[in-house]
Amino acid sequence: MTGRIFVGIGGWTFEPWRGVFYPDGLAHKRELEYASRKLTSIEINGTYYSTFKPETWAKWREETPDGFVFAVKASRFCTNRKKLAEAGESIAKFIGQGLHELKDRLGPINWQFMGTKKFDPADFEGFLKLLPQELKGLKLRHALEVRHASFQDPRFYDLARKYGAAIVFGDGDKDFPEIDEPTADFVYARLMGTKEDVETGYSMADLDKWAKRAKTWSSRSDTFVYVISGAKVHNPAAAMSMIERISS
Repeated sequence: MTGRIFVGIGGWTFEPWRGVFYPDGLAHKRELEYASRKLTSIEINGTYYSTFKPETWAKWREETPDGFVFAVKASRFCTNRKKLAEAGESIAKFIGQGLHELKDRLGPINWQFMGTKKFDPADFEGFLKLLPQELKGLKLRHALEVRHASFQDPRFYDLARKYGAAIVFGDGDKDFPEIDEPTADFVYARLMGTKEDVETGYSMADLDKWAKRAKTWSSRSDTFVYVISGAKVHNPAAAMSMIERISS
């Protein structure tokens, strides 16, 4: 079975994109509308720091076309804590703020952990037990972005598989573990290696490589790929170039 491939960037409000990705003179309030027609997904990063009203989530849905999907970065209050198994109240607050208003635009939730967070099997399973599987009739997909080498552990892979959570594949920052394990019904990748001196962020060869890899991942499941960090000004160009290659 072949899954769908979604490719995008992190957020849509970034001043250096104006005049580079966004046309000169485009009203700032129309940037999401524009970006969502050039890309197939966007990871909402502002949710890591703040909560938003249901009307805002509904507005984001209304500004995007059919077939477009958002990933949502979970609140730092859920993941940046000593005891993950005690995050229930924070998780409920995050999930309940209005995500359901995205409706069919709701994609995976990225639970990002600090680089200092080490793998504690019992505590991590306690956290996974707190993640709801649905929200007002919408299936929830959970992705785990771990950043400490201790997570390169078969026990972590087995836990993620047990709870149907994807392990985020991260490339570009060599301080983080690179884990490519099939643990869920989707793949979530964050590419963080774009370069300032390359107009398309990645070289043509690297873009071909990532497009090919996305197709390989999609042979088994839906695949979400985000060009994040690195030379951020070039990330939209890299994502659009990948979309062209995947579509050809």
